[in-house]
Amino acid sequence: MVKINDNFLKLPGGYLFPEIARRANAFSATNPPMPLIKLGIGDVTQPLAPAVIEAMHKATEEMAHKETFHGYCDEIGYDFLRSAIAEHDYKARGVDISPAEIYVSDGAKSDCGNIGDIFARDNVVAVCDPVYPVYVDTNAMAGRAGDYLEAGFWSDLVYLPCTEANGFFPELPERTPDIIYICSPNNPTGTCATKEQLKVWVDYANKNGSVLLFDAAYEAFITDPSLPHSIFEVEGAKTCAIEFRSFSKTAGFTGNRCAFTVIPKELERGGVSIGSLWNRRQCTKFNGVPYVIQRAAEAVYSPEGQQQIRQTIAYYLNNAKVIKTGFEQAGLTCYGGEHSPYVWFKTPAGYGSWEFFDKILTQACVITTPGAGFGPSGEGFIRVTAFGDAAATEEAVRRVVSIL
Repeated sequence: MVKINDNFLKLPGGYLFPEIARRANAFSATNPPMPLIKLGIGDVTQPLAPAVIEAMHKATEEMAHKETFHGYCDEIGYDFLRSAIAEHDYKARGVDISPAEIYVSDGAKSDCGNIGDIFARDNVVAVCDPVYPVYVDTNAMAGRAGDYLEAGFWSDLVYLPCTEANGFFPELPERTPDIIYICSPNNPTGTCATKEQLKVWVDYANKNGSVLLFDAAYEAFITDPSLPHSIFEVEGAKTCAIEFRSFSKTAGFTGNRCAFTVIPKELERGGVSIGSLWNRRQCTKFNGVPYVIQRAAEAVYSPEGQQQIRQTIAYYLNNAKVIKTGFEQAGLTCYGGEHSPYVWFKTPAGYGSWEFFDKILTQACVITTPGAGFGPSGEGFIRVTAFGDAAATEEAVRRVVSIL
C-alpha cells in the first residue's frame, strides 16, 4: 500500500489565507448590512502598467507567427529579462550581480518554499516570529519543523521573536541555525531593516556556515535612500545569502506570475555551488515562465515602465498612510506602512487577534488578517493591506474606527 508524507498531517488546520476566505464567505452568506471590503490578502487591485500591457500585446502577436514563435525557454529565464534585472536592480545600486546568477520563476512564494529541496532534511531552520506562513509550512512538509505544539510553535524550528521591544527585527539566537529566513520590508509587520542590522546577520551566517534566505518581495516600497533594497548591498552577503524578488507587488503581476531568485556564484557549502543545485532542481521540476510574461516583466525596466510602476506604488503607499493615520488618530498603535504596503496594529485591550478579526468582519464588514496566523508573537496584532482601491480603503478605515 502507498505511504503518504505524514508531515502533512502535522500541519494545523488549513493555510492562513484560505481560512480567512472561509470565514469571510460564511459571513457573506448571511447577507451582511454592507458590502465587504478586502484588506486581508496582499493582492493588488490596480491594472498593469501601460508599458507592460503593450509589451504583452507585442509578445502575443509574436506567438502567432512561425518566425517569432517561442516554445520551451531556458528554465532559468530568457537572457533579455535576466540582463535587465542585473542592470536595473543590482548594477544601478552598485551591486555586481551577473545575469547568470539570476533564476527567473513563477513566484517568490514558490521559490521560498521550493528552495528547501536543495538542502538536507536535518538542517536546523530559523524563522522570524511573526513570519510569512510559507517559510514554516514548507519546512514542516519537508520534515524539518518537527512536531506542532499546542502553544503554536514547532518543536525543531528556531524562533526569532520580532516584537515591539526589539523594533520587530530579530536578535541572534542561542541555538545556531543552518538556514535563516529574513524578510525586509517585513511581511507581516511592515518594518524595514537597516544595512547595519543586516550586517549583523551576514557576519553571523558567514561565521557559522549558515545560509540566509532573504525575501525582498516588497523592496520597491522602500522610500528612504539609506535603506538597502538587497541583501547584496551588505558586504559579505555573496558568500552566505540567497535573495528572492517578485514582480507581483512591484508591478502588479499577482495574476501573471513572474519572479526571480539570486544566488551568487560565490555561495558554496561543502565545496558545492548552491546555484548549481538550484539550477538542477529548476531544470528538473520547472519548465520556465512563459515568453509573453517575461517580455512583460522586461518592460517594467523601460523608462516608461519605471515611471508607471512608481505611480502605482505611490498609490498603494498613500493607502498605507491613510490607514495608519486614521487608526493612530483613533488611538490604535500602528507599525509599518512607510516602506511597506502593510500596516501592523495592536488590537484593543482584551481582544485576541482572531477575536478582533471577527469583530471587524462582522461589525465593519472589513476583511483583515489576524496576527496570530503569522505565529505566536503575532498574537494581539492585525495586519492590514494597502493594496485596495483608494476610496474603499478610506471607507474601510472609517468603518473600523467607528466600531472602536
